[in-house]
Amino acid sequence: MTAVKKTTIPTPLPEEMPRSGNWLTQGIGLLIVKALGWRFDGEFPPEKKLMVALAPHTSNWDFVVAMPFIMALKLKASWLMKKEAFFFPFKGLFQWLGGIPTDRSAAGGMAKQVASQFKKNEKMWVAITPEGTRKKATKWKNGFLRIAHASNVPILLVAWDFPTKRICIDSVYKTTGNLEVDMHEIQRRFSKYRGRNPENQTDFVDAG
Repeated sequence: MTAVKKTTIPTPLPEEMPRSGNWLTQGIGLLIVKALGWRFDGEFPPEKKLMVALAPHTSNWDFVVAMPFIMALKLKASWLMKKEAFFFPFKGLFQWLGGIPTDRSAAGGMAKQVASQFKKNEKMWVAITPEGTRKKATKWKNGFLRIAHASNVPILLVAWDFPTKRICIDSVYKTTGNLEVDMHEIQRRFSKYRGRNPENQTDFVDAG
């Protein structure tokens, strides 16, 4: 069995990855990552367009850990935000940070809107937390599956594992179009990881 690559950040990084930032933000990110004592397991796939599913999301600390990694990687991670938030003087800042304005009331729904953004951009990785909340959820929101399928892009599964202080690239998943099958398989793959507050994680039940 091939050993999992374990580094502060993975190198080399794929050319297909959307990039942002500079040497200063990268250096600050690396310093924070090392100070926190976290490490990175795995390698990024050579994909220009991805949905990035992050789980288990159980605490505000998830983003405290994730953000310096994003800075250290010089990764441009896009994320979804209500269009009402994109007003002067914040519109330019949110767009620079990777924000994608969405209108939940628009015809065709959010999946169609994000699919349109994927078409417009040569490179785009959209990050989302399937639980949709830090509290214990009875089920995950399937919006990320709908978006990935409508956009014809794979889903990269990335996990926080607090007991081992690792951010892990688990695998790349291609949707089947069957929401129930896709959700079950993705939750199964995430079930081996533990968040900062594991009591808030959604229970995985293997019906098979």
